[in-house]
Amino acid sequence: MSTTSVASSTGLNWTYAPAPETADPKIRSRYELFIDGRFVPPAEGQYRTILNPATAEPLTEVAEAGAADIDRAVKAARRAYEKVWSRMPGRERGKYIYRIARLLQERAREFAVAESKNGGKPIRESRDTDIPLSVAHFFYYAGWADKLNYAFPGARARPVGVCGQVIPWNFPLLMAAWKIAPALATGNTVVLKPAETTPVTSLKLAELIQEADLPPGVVNIVPGGRPTGAALVQHPGVDKIAFTGSTAVGKWIMKALAGTRKKYTLELGGKAANIIFEDAAIDQAVEGIINAIFFNQGHVCCAGSRLLVQEGVAEILITKLKQRIRTLIIGDPLDKNTDIGAINSREQLNRIESLVASGREEGAEIWQPDCPLPEKGFWYRPTLFTNVSQAHRIAQEEIFGPVLTIQTFRTPEEAIERANNTPYGLSDGVWTDKGAKIFKVTRQLRAGVIWANTFNKFDPTSPFGGYKESGMGREGGWHGLLPYVELEETA
Repeated sequence: MSTTSVASSTGLNWTYAPAPETADPKIRSRYELFIDGRFVPPAEGQYRTILNPATAEPLTEVAEAGAADIDRAVKAARRAYEKVWSRMPGRERGKYIYRIARLLQERAREFAVAESKNGGKPIRESRDTDIPLSVAHFFYYAGWADKLNYAFPGARARPVGVCGQVIPWNFPLLMAAWKIAPALATGNTVVLKPAETTPVTSLKLAELIQEADLPPGVVNIVPGGRPTGAALVQHPGVDKIAFTGSTAVGKWIMKALAGTRKKYTLELGGKAANIIFEDAAIDQAVEGIINAIFFNQGHVCCAGSRLLVQEGVAEILITKLKQRIRTLIIGDPLDKNTDIGAINSREQLNRIESLVASGREEGAEIWQPDCPLPEKGFWYRPTLFTNVSQAHRIAQEEIFGPVLTIQTFRTPEEAIERANNTPYGLSDGVWTDKGAKIFKVTRQLRAGVIWANTFNKFDPTSPFGGYKESGMGREGGWHGLLPYVELEETA
């Protein structure tokens, strides 16, 4: 991958010189569990080899936590909660959280490279989105730590206790910050389980937590697979579960916690609709579509994987979209020229291929650009499906890959009906130059987050979450404090 070729819409070819990111990610050859402020080996001595998805070569080895390790971590979190963290004044907790934010900010390039090497996403996304947003979440909730007495009028907030947190592979560091920061701000302690394929930046965050001199046991990080997550969810010493991941696992968590005292929030799957009206700025909408599904390889739970286009502009929009896709660069995630990086794992690549095959079998028409893919690693071409019906699996199931289904509509009512006709309700997008139409349509969309004339924009001050099988509860903003507190009425 010494050079990158691009085919333009005019048929001309040119080559970009490589622009590699050279920062040292400082990834250790082996990571242990982070429990009670120290890196410790797992009780059963199990380790998992973590791959670089762009090369399919080993990146590091990471310890796998078993039930005994989860028990150690929960007990450490309980001690820290009862003896130190819940008793600490909010202004002091805020100083620790702020310190973590500053340390992460100082090492942003290092963390961005580590995120791209472990997750496969382009360095531009890690550098410009994932790491800055992670920093912003720590800064934001550091500011809330000493203001909880004013956050809930007529009520006094007290922490829940020990929080078990399980995060996915698509935004490893951002999801960790998303969950750890509000938990710490409200006086809780944490046991975090990162995804089994992308634990590196969470464990590097543990190094920052040590450097910030956070009291031992306040944050514990225990990598592992599904048995590790199940042990954490079911541990009797955990008071609250925060989970981001698949709807199937979310349903299992609900059943596992039924009848217990544990609180929980679930941020699950999505099948977002991007609705393009005839009066939209078409070129702007095309860039929004590219951002919504291709720049992130479709690895976002709120990715705009369903495109609904009003009939009058469908032909021109699809033509422009294909022209734009032909210019996208697929390749080395650490090259700053790269637009589309690697698929996170062989398992995820197999799922994408299976769902695309189902689309072909069910009669949808497929289009892919003619572009070379790297020989090593896990890769998939950007893919468009037309002639798609609501009954197709590709229009109903979450693919988590650079695959876009396209349907047309005539009236706003038809667009709303199609957009709402999935089991999910996490996010949607609306593109039009009419403000009245934006308000009319968005009021009827059953999605927790709706963007107008943009897509995939996030801010730590804004709540995020979904309806239906996209989960329950909200994370981010003032709303993100609520799952981590018990409220007591004041006189």
